[in-house]
Amino acid sequence: MDLSKCYEYFQPEKDDARVHIVGCGSVGSTVASLLARYGVTQMTLWDFDVVEPKNLANQMFRQKDVGQPKVDALADILTEINPDIVDGLKLQPEGWDGQQLSGYVFLCVDNIELRRRIVERHLDSPYVKAMFDFRTRLEDAQHFAADWSDYKMKQDFLNSMDFTHEEAKAETPVSACNVTLSVCSTIWVICALGVSNFVNFWNGKGLRKLILADAFHFTTDAF
Repeated sequence: MDLSKCYEYFQPEKDDARVHIVGCGSVGSTVASLLARYGVTQMTLWDFDVVEPKNLANQMFRQKDVGQPKVDALADILTEINPDIVDGLKLQPEGWDGQQLSGYVFLCVDNIELRRRIVERHLDSPYVKAMFDFRTRLEDAQHFAADWSDYKMKQDFLNSMDFTHEEAKAETPVSACNVTLSVCSTIWVICALGVSNFVNFWNGKGLRKLILADAFHFTTDAF
């Protein structure tokens, strides 16, 4: 892949740590495609789901991907973007179920309790460098991150997940037919900010632990 437009800003070979995308839906597929365009090739995709027609509205998938496992469809998209990713790409079509992770972990599943389990499983792991989390609603979204060498940042990251999946669902806008509402512009905005946070960390510039964005009122704040 010709990286001449971004190579002076981001060298993908600077760190050979693996990137784990846990959940390949709206956030996960978008994050993965952004990272592939940066030249990241050591990537593992975790998801047990298949592409449905409704997914095309806010995820990276195409009409021809409907019915396919998300990890397979996303792998195809990523290799079209960056053929160099083939050798380093790993697929986990059963999803995450207690496996040890390392490097950089992007929590992109839509279940807060599973995300909390992953964090608790790796809280004392010396193999994780940083974790990144995303929470989206219809117009606004939040991005959380933690440097895994910083104990307080890890604890704050975990504490931010102190609510249940049912409580999260109650805050999620739904249609009259009880379909979760989500639009691609909100997804793309928060994913772009989260990946920028990752790039800053990769380049030794530290992390923002919380980013708030409203894609329709055009506001962003970071802490």
